[in-house]
Amino acid sequence: MSADFTLDLRGESCPYPVIYTLDALKDMQKGQILHVVTDCPGSFRNVPEEVVSAGYKLAKEPEKAGQEYLFYIEA
Repeated sequence: MSADFTLDLRGESCPYPVIYTLDALKDMQKGQILHVVTDCPGSFRNVPEEVVSAGYKLAKEPEKAGQEYLFYIEA
């Protein structure tokens, strides 16, 4: 899946992946896709829950790729 923007949050511990993701989504236009890469295990649950509760939607199911977690979120 192609994304309009990528946010590399490897090395950031929770809750920062959620905070930075929501902050990036605020600056995006509706319909654009944000690709988020993180290695914080808690973000696999927290990022999808928080972005959906903030009114955004997942463009694709979250993925685990080795030690990384990948998210595609539609603004």
